[in-house]
Amino acid sequence: MSAQTDADFPSVAGQLLIAMPSLIDPHFGGSVVFVADHSPKGAMGIVLNRPSDMSVGTLFNRIDLQTDNHPLGEQMVLVGGPVQTDRGFVLHEPVGHWSSTLMVIQGLGLTSSRDILEASAKGKGPKRFLVALGYSGWSPGQLDSELGANAWLTVPVHDTALFFETPPEDRLGAAFRMLGVDPANLSGAFGRA
Repeated sequence: MSAQTDADFPSVAGQLLIAMPSLIDPHFGGSVVFVADHSPKGAMGIVLNRPSDMSVGTLFNRIDLQTDNHPLGEQMVLVGGPVQTDRGFVLHEPVGHWSSTLMVIQGLGLTSSRDILEASAKGKGPKRFLVALGYSGWSPGQLDSELGANAWLTVPVHDTALFFETPPEDRLGAAFRMLGVDPANLSGAFGRA
C-alpha cells in the first residue's frame, strides 16, 4: 500500500465540513465547519454551529468597544474551535479592507484584526458578519487523512445564507439539506465489500 500524497486530496478551502456520526470528538462531533484555508501546510476553519454563552455586545464591552445599540450586538459569539480560544475571528461579507483578512471565497473574508470589530461597533463594519472565539486547526495531512477516513462530508458553498441568516442551532440540518441528505440515513460505520 502506498502512502497518500497531498495530490490525492484536493483543497476543501471555501467549503463546509459536516461531521459524520462516526466522528465522536468532543470538539467536532455534530459540527459544521467552514474551511477558510487548506493547503499542504495544514488547514484552518471555524465551527459554525456552536454558540458560546456570550453575545457580540458583551464581547465588545469586554474589549472596551461601545456598540451603537444595533441588533448585531445581540448575536451570539461562536466557539470557532479549540485552538487559540482567546483570539477572535470575524467571518464577513463583503470582504472590505481590514488589517488582517483572508479572502476565502468571492465576497467572503475571515479577519482576525481588531479594526473590523471597532468599525462594526460603530455600525461601519461589514454588512453581515459572525464572530468566533478560537478556530479549528489541522496539522499537515491531518484533514486529508480524516477526509480519507470518511469522518467528514464536504459541501461546496454557493450561498452564504447559512452563515448569516440561519440560526446556529439550525446550521447542521441546513448543511445536510444543501447536500440533499437526511442525517437519519447516515451510518457511523463503513466497510469494504
